[in-house]
Amino acid sequence: MGAVLLEELRTFTARLQCAEAASGDPGLGIDLLDAIETLKSVGCAVQAVITDDVATSIRADRRARELPRAEWDRGIASQIALARRESPNRGGRHLGFAQALVHEMPHTLAMLQTGRLNEWRATLLVRETACLSAADRGIVDRRLCSDPAILDGVGDRGLIARAKALAVELDAASVVRRHRKAVSERRVTTRPAPDSMAYLSVLMPVEQAVCLQATLGRDADSLIATGDSGGRTRNQLMVDLLFERGTGASVASGVPVAVNLVLSDETLLAGGHEAAQLHGFGPVPAGIARQLVADSVDSNTETSLQRVYSCPQSGALTAMESRSRTFPKSLRMLIDLRDRTCRTPWCDAPIRHHDHIRSRSKLGKTTARNGSGLCEACNYAKEAPGWTARPVHNPGRTHLIDLGTPTGHHYRSAAPPLPSAARQSEVEAVLIAHLRAS
Repeated sequence: MGAVLLEELRTFTARLQCAEAASGDPGLGIDLLDAIETLKSVGCAVQAVITDDVATSIRADRRARELPRAEWDRGIASQIALARRESPNRGGRHLGFAQALVHEMPHTLAMLQTGRLNEWRATLLVRETACLSAADRGIVDRRLCSDPAILDGVGDRGLIARAKALAVELDAASVVRRHRKAVSERRVTTRPAPDSMAYLSVLMPVEQAVCLQATLGRDADSLIATGDSGGRTRNQLMVDLLFERGTGASVASGVPVAVNLVLSDETLLAGGHEAAQLHGFGPVPAGIARQLVADSVDSNTETSLQRVYSCPQSGALTAMESRSRTFPKSLRMLIDLRDRTCRTPWCDAPIRHHDHIRSRSKLGKTTARNGSGLCEACNYAKEAPGWTARPVHNPGRTHLIDLGTPTGHHYRSAAPPLPSAARQSEVEAVLIAHLRAS
């Protein structure tokens, strides 16, 4: 039955792709958009029910096998994430979302199943009621979603406001505890932005955020008023002030901390056009990379050059080997430069653990080929029963890992190539051709 349903779903998906043929009729196009939005909500509801069922079945199996309670949930969110082609972090969110809908918010689930509520708005309701008990959460669910007309035409902010108001009404103490917990989780993060820029995000109490922005704005206005802006706009001044006060160095003096910039010798020395890689950030255009190096030298910032050798065609790093059980510093750096982020498919989390793909208990060696960079969550997930991992023989190409899940599904992870020379000499080309022929 399940196999037949899966085949029917794939056939329907193929038919749905033909809907674009109606784009010439605006009226029909609007109707199709409405129908497809409903279909997306229905699909989300079905995914939630299936997600909860998968988690329940896996837990029941582990409980029946008398595994320790700490093992019952391990790796489930990661399996959900792989199936949905998303990061393990989002897999955990999908799992929590599904469990809340199925077990505590039946009216919200029913609105999803009928297409009267989309996934994002359902997520907002789940999020804003997360601090409540199951009973109180059920009350909010009934008051807001038992009748589709209650939220009809209400925007996201209005929905959040109603959910928050009901949460405070039902259990003000839990809302206060949630706020205190949120304050304890304050943090600073970065993520790439277009055009070789980056977002620096600070999660902090709202009063501190407002104070910080007001202070930067006031001091930027003061510099503009006194003619000391140096031609910079108010926004530019605010950013420069934040950098200077956060690092203790002026913007003109360079970056006072270590930055790993990986680029080919041709890009650095011969005006090559291949992008460099800024560790933890991503690709940087060749011209900007050369400018970063030049600025660091000109500003007397301590600058060092370390050679890293890679295959001229694939960009794969050369192997290093160690007899130790743990990865030595040089090998950890090589793995960091090769993998860049966690090697689990669709997970972009920073590397926190350097892991043996084939474990030491199974005679796995401490080598670059048998090593991978993983985030903490993914490393722990793969230790759950039924998970497998092995390096795939891939000579002359990028590092490849085969990851198997307890349900028998397999996913492959290829390391991104390092920057290498964009051109090869005729001698290199002939040599490579000769080696391949032999």
